[in-house]
Amino acid sequence: MTSLATSETYTAGLSRDQLLAAYRTMLLSRRIDDREVQLKRQNKIFFQISGAGHEAVLTAAGMVLRPGHDWFYLYYRDRALCLQLGMSAVDMLYSAVGAARDPNSGGRQMPSHWGSTALNIVSTSSPTGTQFLQAVGTAEATMRNEVMDGARGTEVTLVTTGDGTTSEGEFWESLNTACNLNLPIVYLVEDNGYAISVPVEVGTAGGSISRLVKGFPGLYIQEVDGCDLLASYEVMERAVRYARERQGPAFVHAKVIRPYSHSLSDDETMYRPAEEREADAERDPLRTFPAWLVEHGFATDEDLAVIADGVEAELLQATDDALAAAQPDASTVYHAVYSPEVDPTGEQFDTEDDPQFSGSETTMVELLNQCMRDEMRRNPRILMFGEDVADASRADVLEKVKGKGGVFKVTHGLQKEFGSNRVYNSPLAEANIVGRAIGLALRGFKPVVEIQFFDYIWPAFMQIRDELATMRWRSNNAFAAPVVIRTTYGGYIRGGVFHSQTGASLFTHTPGLRVVCPSNALDASGLLRTAIRCEDPVLFLEHKHLYRQTYNKAMNPGPNFMIPFGKARVAREGTDVTVVTYGATVQRALAAANQMADEGVSAEVIDLRTLSPWDKETVFASIRKTNRVIVGYEDAQSWGYGAEIAAAIADECFAYLDAPVMRVASTDTFVGYAPQLEDATLPQQETFRQAYRKIVAY
Repeated sequence: MTSLATSETYTAGLSRDQLLAAYRTMLLSRRIDDREVQLKRQNKIFFQISGAGHEAVLTAAGMVLRPGHDWFYLYYRDRALCLQLGMSAVDMLYSAVGAARDPNSGGRQMPSHWGSTALNIVSTSSPTGTQFLQAVGTAEATMRNEVMDGARGTEVTLVTTGDGTTSEGEFWESLNTACNLNLPIVYLVEDNGYAISVPVEVGTAGGSISRLVKGFPGLYIQEVDGCDLLASYEVMERAVRYARERQGPAFVHAKVIRPYSHSLSDDETMYRPAEEREADAERDPLRTFPAWLVEHGFATDEDLAVIADGVEAELLQATDDALAAAQPDASTVYHAVYSPEVDPTGEQFDTEDDPQFSGSETTMVELLNQCMRDEMRRNPRILMFGEDVADASRADVLEKVKGKGGVFKVTHGLQKEFGSNRVYNSPLAEANIVGRAIGLALRGFKPVVEIQFFDYIWPAFMQIRDELATMRWRSNNAFAAPVVIRTTYGGYIRGGVFHSQTGASLFTHTPGLRVVCPSNALDASGLLRTAIRCEDPVLFLEHKHLYRQTYNKAMNPGPNFMIPFGKARVAREGTDVTVVTYGATVQRALAAANQMADEGVSAEVIDLRTLSPWDKETVFASIRKTNRVIVGYEDAQSWGYGAEIAAAIADECFAYLDAPVMRVASTDTFVGYAPQLEDATLPQQETFRQAYRKIVAY
């Protein structure tokens, strides 16, 4: 482990002014921590977590990297790095008090959740480990820009972490892709020996993460005493140069200390003995570095006192300013849940009444493929990746084979037309797909990614729920990741429990995410085009049972055909009962309605098309006409998507109802493989017919 500050002459090439400026950054970082601790104890702020003990390596990293040019995915202990990059003390204290003018999040996030568009510090979140794959996506953007522009990029992506977070699976997924693609990314592991109360040897085999990652090809690995500014500067300079020169990813394992508890919600004396804490205190960079400066003639005690006085004066003014700052107005809570500038429910996305049909009727698969082809021709920043979406990963066989193009052939031929830089396969890792897509989107790309089966989307749920959907809101509209996630959905294919899953309500329950589920080829084309052109993240549910049905075919509506989100389609008009449904149950509801017409029952069938937002106006207007309503959906009945529709109807249309709201849904079980089990589980045409009879008889 490199440690060089003991040398009397070694300065890592830094001048006296640079050394003193570095000390000032380190001291200011520690004093902000101390001031926040004081404010928390005075109940003037609501949370505090410190970067104490990490200041030396973080200041060194900030001296080496380029704010506003390089990209930064940080974690909550990175105060000194942010100060060195250009963030101010008052910026940090605005965050601590939750001020409206907090530049990190406008008071929406807890303190130490950094974010700055000017500095390229991507909005930091609380989940541990989600930053890695996003950072890889941002570094990947550099590589893909190079292919498009023909010039080598010089930016580097830095991703930081504590030692405990390296136990997360996404850490390992990210290293796999970073090394596989030879990306310009630097990992900085700030190892203070603990993940809250869990010591490093409990979470990491052998107690050293740098030893564990040595098998990754092309990964430049360095260990350093992260309490030593000079050694840290030298190691960070080498690591960043390695990545900037495009030799591959770099990995710096910095041994630091944690002189304060994990946070003010923690008491480390409950699990750390006094002698261990005293040993850490001997390594404290705020003790050792100023002593070194004096010992080697770079500063006098008076020089250090002047620096300390300047820090205190800055901190006093920053504290006064922060405590006087206004809090966010409660009315702003809805701002930037979705894009304030681009509204996919608006008229600019409604060309449904003017289709430019051509060719013969074809399937949903073909129209989805054509839509993506048209959009990729229109927008060179669209990227498509996922498992098996490419025609062939190996370039030497691409012209010799027909091409895969997805397990359902939805992306067939796109790689051959647009090249392997824009259409490519991912590892078999769903979080990898979505996390990288977020990082690419933050660099201006438009990722349209595929999760092969909805049943396997769950490893990506953290990235979708806590990262993708929150990015715009948590950053107060500073950052956004308008990713489109396509995934196959639903049953009726004899797919059993693991190829038949639904569960849209888990995603419609997520603010910031649009959820779409077309029932026919024409709607699929128009809605996918809207999804790609809008500025919000979209989950696009493609029901695999509907991919090649003959009853839902359509002609190609042209390259500008769009259907706005939140606009339902009245699939069948009626007067006696309203059926609200979507996806594969639309056809079953229609068939049953046609049968019931022979019994004198007139059913109006509404296809929602988009699940979030949903078209309340069309649904409520129909109910006011029919006075009876059935909500049909393929998910399990209890706590499913239809429950929210039913509740809204009860809230706003109760006076118009002549019967209770009914639901037609799947049983509260899993979907069986045997035909009789699947048929008993999923809503059938006969299920709807029985519901019609029951509700009109009420």
